[in-house]
Amino acid sequence: MKLESSIQIQSKKRGLSLEEKREQMLQIFYESQDFYLLKELEKMGPKKGVISQSVKDVVQSLVDDDLVLKDKIGTSVYFWSLPSCAGNQLRNTSNKLESDLSNSKKHYIELVEQRDSLKRGREDTEEREAALEELKAVELHHKKLKEELAAYADSDPAALEAMKDAIDVAHAAANRWTDNIFTLQQWCSTTFPQAKEQLEHMYREVGITEYFEYLQ
Repeated sequence: MKLESSIQIQSKKRGLSLEEKREQMLQIFYESQDFYLLKELEKMGPKKGVISQSVKDVVQSLVDDDLVLKDKIGTSVYFWSLPSCAGNQLRNTSNKLESDLSNSKKHYIELVEQRDSLKRGREDTEEREAALEELKAVELHHKKLKEELAAYADSDPAALEAMKDAIDVAHAAANRWTDNIFTLQQWCSTTFPQAKEQLEHMYREVGITEYFEYLQ
């Protein structure tokens, strides 16, 4: 009675944690070793400091962890738990942890062996240090050569050939448009002979003068 009063006073001061609620609900099963409906547990929960609205979730968490068993009999669902359930759960957890620990130890040993295997031939000797220094020098020289090569990229025969091809394409395009302009100019002069002065004025404004000619 004193314990229940203490729990009620404590719960008023601060709410019980989930783990504390689980422990209190388990006590209901362990003390009676009986079968309960959920509505019965919801009535008994507040006596242990667990409000009735929380009982369902707390009991379900215990079921999920195999600390409380449930079964449907007819249309009703009954919950029960014995101290042996917790013992079995602890043993299962312990066995799993031991298995995980054993696998972790094996994996650790494999990693150590792999590390030692990779370190063979890479011991800090004078020959290895000299080889590393030589490798560093070669890498620096290679980087310098790449930078020099990039500086002469404009003189690259392939680049020059590509530029020449681009110039030829641009030259042909310019003469093609010049030919189009002369054709259009002739058509305008033939079609609108009465507007000869206006057309010549327009030609000069857009840059078509006596100096306008094909590229050589």
